[in-house]
Amino acid sequence: MTSGISSLVSSSSTSTSSSSSSTSDATGIANNFTQFLTLLTTQLKNQNPLDPMDTNQFTQQLVQFAGVEQQLKTNDRLDSILTASKTASTATATSYIGKTVTTDGTSAQLQDGTATWTLDPARAAPKAAITISDAKGNVVATQTTALTAGSQAFTWNGKTSAGLTAPDGTYSIKVAAQDTTGANVAVDTSVTGTVTEVDLSGTTPMLLVGSQKVPLSSVQLIGLSTSGS
Repeated sequence: MTSGISSLVSSSSTSTSSSSSSTSDATGIANNFTQFLTLLTTQLKNQNPLDPMDTNQFTQQLVQFAGVEQQLKTNDRLDSILTASKTASTATATSYIGKTVTTDGTSAQLQDGTATWTLDPARAAPKAAITISDAKGNVVATQTTALTAGSQAFTWNGKTSAGLTAPDGTYSIKVAAQDTTGANVAVDTSVTGTVTEVDLSGTTPMLLVGSQKVPLSSVQLIGLSTSGS
């Protein structure tokens, strides 16, 4: 009968580690614990006085059950914390709707012949080669300019290298900058736009800025809503 008790403990531990549902885990451990107590009581009643049961083994089995039960409670608390955190993130994300935000990223919307990025070189770069690509990765325009130290706006007029007007859509920027010594200069890029929607379908809320989905962690600055409120 002792082996039966041990198998219950082993079964309970295995089901806890492999099951994806905390509710079914809790039900399983409760059922197993009830069976464990039943077997333990029966074994105590019918044990051989000349060959008593090993109390150390009972103690170890009880400790195992207690550990599994504690693990289930911990998992339940973690689930509650994650749920509360997601609710808070959702509330924060929805409050951004209608506001202007500046976010990390290289992609911006070309609309009405204008697409604007914010460039922030680590130091002044007299020579900076700028490459504009469309959503498919095709290079549509290249320019050379000088960048001063600090944050600054770069606006593309939507003209391709062939002199044609590019259609509205999403375009990305790549900057290769050098200082006066010819050393490469790192350039951070960001974009500014209005949050129109919040996508809650994933594990974390995503802000929809133009056609781009942006995580809350990428937001650098938050401005007033487009209505001026």
